[in-house]
Amino acid sequence: MPAVCLYFQVHQPRRLRRYRVFDIGDDYFDDAHNSQVLRRVAGKCYLPATALLLDLIERHRGKFRLAFSLTGEVIEQFQRWSPDVLDRFRQLAETGCVEFLSETYNHTLASVYDPECFVDEVDRHDTLIEDLFGQRPTVFRNTELIYSDAIAGQVAGMGRFRAVLAEGVDRLLDGRTPNTPYRPAGDAATSLTLLLKHHRLSDDLAFRFGEKQWPHHPLTAQTYAGWLNSQPGDVVNLFMDFETFGEHKWADTGIFGLLDALPGAVLDGGGGFATPSEAAESFRATDTYAAPEPTSWADTERDLSAWNGNAMQSSALAVLYALHGPVFRARDAKLLADWQSLGTSDHFYYMSTKHADDGAVHAYFNPYDSPYDAYLNYMNVLERIKSRSDPR
Repeated sequence: MPAVCLYFQVHQPRRLRRYRVFDIGDDYFDDAHNSQVLRRVAGKCYLPATALLLDLIERHRGKFRLAFSLTGEVIEQFQRWSPDVLDRFRQLAETGCVEFLSETYNHTLASVYDPECFVDEVDRHDTLIEDLFGQRPTVFRNTELIYSDAIAGQVAGMGRFRAVLAEGVDRLLDGRTPNTPYRPAGDAATSLTLLLKHHRLSDDLAFRFGEKQWPHHPLTAQTYAGWLNSQPGDVVNLFMDFETFGEHKWADTGIFGLLDALPGAVLDGGGGFATPSEAAESFRATDTYAAPEPTSWADTERDLSAWNGNAMQSSALAVLYALHGPVFRARDAKLLADWQSLGTSDHFYYMSTKHADDGAVHAYFNPYDSPYDAYLNYMNVLERIKSRSDPR
């Protein structure tokens, strides 16, 4: 039976306030709204879900193991508005059963658009994680699972990672299973192990669970554990947003009940759990997974079109990263921090013009009336950043 590798992303963006073209202030972020969202999600998800995980780890005597990545953006918000959530994550770290992964500090697309910023973000993130939780990450997970052969090379060049997480994209797997470690293509192959998300089983919880029209509704832990334990291969990688539990899927769907029962059902069926670093160490890669173009876990295309699929998004990204040099040369700490937060991928996600099922997902997370409103608001802020970086 394969091991189950369970990983959760924890992230909240710093949403912008309405910033008009004639505004001249340097307060861009809607902290009243951001604090409200964070406290709401803490009450619905972060606090009850972490309490349950602590109980599960104790109940199963350390056999239940999992991993998290927390962005610097969400950690800063926890520090300001919900320090009790950070205390829970510290308690999870102290169990020895929870691994904290590397991320980009500001949850950006820098791995694709600005390699220098990418390395800086990862370094800042990992220093913060070590300071808070006493772990120096050895497994890397990029923003929204963005991955390519070139990105693997950048990660390998940092010299401290043993593994990378990525989406198991069907067109790249070409009939192969995601349930085994792979080698990256290219120069990174000698130093990194690649763990691929099983998107169908992950999305059964993250998207389909609780949907009454789904043929498997209501899904029980025993049924789901049976699917996991009957999978071929070495390790089933279940990667999803932590907000699945209580925020995206409300408590009345039964999602907490499934999480409560799942570890016992997996273990009783003869299965087990492994953190990403344990999976990378325990199972040997025997094949290569090539990703010549960037992939992600977003939308049906599993590419970058959620963030750069239209002209507005491409324009905003180009202007943002063109300001890298001027902002750094200005030697203004607040300006730099503002610019870094403006790189958060959510700002470009709000500009998406996708339709059908993907469009519904984008709309759920979007605080703007339209993608065009998101673009105009963002560009107004960037114009102010530009004037601050070169005030002549």
